Amino acid sequence: MLKYILILICFPVLMQAQDVQNIGQLLDSLKTHPQTKSDIIAVQQAVNAKNSVYSKLYPNISGFGRYDYGSSPTGMLPVPPDEMFSMKADPSIGQPFSENIYRVGTVISMPVYVQSIYTTASMAKMMVQSAKDKAYINLLSNEALLVGLNSNLTYIESLKDALNSKKASLLKTKQFVEIKVNNGRASGDALLKINNALNDISVSLNNLEIQKQQIIAVINSYTGITLSKPVAMKQVGTFQKGELVALNPLKDKLKATRLAFRAEKEKLLPSLVAQGSFSDNFAKAYNNNININNHYTAASIVLRIPIFSKNQYSQIRKTHLKMEDTRNKLAKMKLNITSQAVQLQKSLALLDNSLLLYQKSVEDKQELLKIATVDFKTDRMTMEDYLKYEDESVLEKSNLYKAQAKKWQTLMKLAVIYGNNIEQIVK
Repeated sequence: MLKYILILICFPVLMQAQDVQNIGQLLDSLKTHPQTKSDIIAVQQAVNAKNSVYSKLYPNISGFGRYDYGSSPTGMLPVPPDEMFSMKADPSIGQPFSENIYRVGTVISMPVYVQSIYTTASMAKMMVQSAKDKAYINLLSNEALLVGLNSNLTYIESLKDALNSKKASLLKTKQFVEIKVNNGRASGDALLKINNALNDISVSLNNLEIQKQQIIAVINSYTGITLSKPVAMKQVGTFQKGELVALNPLKDKLKATRLAFRAEKEKLLPSLVAQGSFSDNFAKAYNNNININNHYTAASIVLRIPIFSKNQYSQIRKTHLKMEDTRNKLAKMKLNITSQAVQLQKSLALLDNSLLLYQKSVEDKQELLKIATVDFKTDRMTMEDYLKYEDESVLEKSNLYKAQAKKWQTLMKLAVIYGNNIEQIVK
């Protein structure tokens, strides 16, 4: 057991020390990180709250010790009249009356029928289910966030590769321009324009590196892993339409608030409670000062009928308003999620089409850039026009990579809405 506990504690550190190869390892590390453990604790708290309600159905037993003083002799326990007559006839019998009485014993009470307790227990059970559903949705949301962040890292790295490719192309062109300038076949401003374009690339690369480090920091906060590059991932499935599972935590909460409202109303109903006590009593008899000891047991069933309770009426109103507020929140959330799901599904179909178009456009831009490079070197194109082709090639690649990242993020949002297993969608 100790070995498994140590593995669990050290898992995030081990994952950080090794080279994470795929998105599955990243998602696994999320499950052992405090971000996820907080939801597990919330479920445990809900279970404990449920158990505390059910505990009210069990007997409540306590012991006591007590000293009673009376200014005149007081009865230690009820005495039937026929026994009292025999005591009076024989003065040697200590009568169970004294000014100083010592008692020890136990008392017990338990509900026999209190309807509100059963309803409150059902409410607590529903809150446990709500906490479990919320923990599941939070896990899916965090997994979707990691996939989205990793897709952004991939976008940044791909764009950096495209800019470095442009930089390499411009450096080759710069060598050609330097020769032309040195030979007097081109003016010096051509070289200045190349250097300015190279400087713009360096600025863009630096800005991308800043964005990359910000994303890496967010991933680290969720997993404890510090990446140096995006991890490999591929789509092996797609979202499955069905029930809007993202609504389940709020649906469960609405059921719980309904039960809480009912439980508060049921506190105005009659209830049956069993009560019992046992005491062992010690004193000196008032008639002859003899030490006496006796014990007494009593049991009763109490019918409690609430007649007027202003505070309880306020509690009923409070729980009713809470129920209505939860109902309204659920209605708003349902409208938002339903609208979002429709929009995301349309976007996903459009993104698939965009990826095909961007891919073809990138290929075309690359061909046009090759032609422009030849035209520039043969003086059939100006420097400005040539640089436009370089820019357009990188821009189109940027659009392609951005669309790929957007598709991942859209797919993940749909998976969360429908409660799909993300690990069955991405590997």
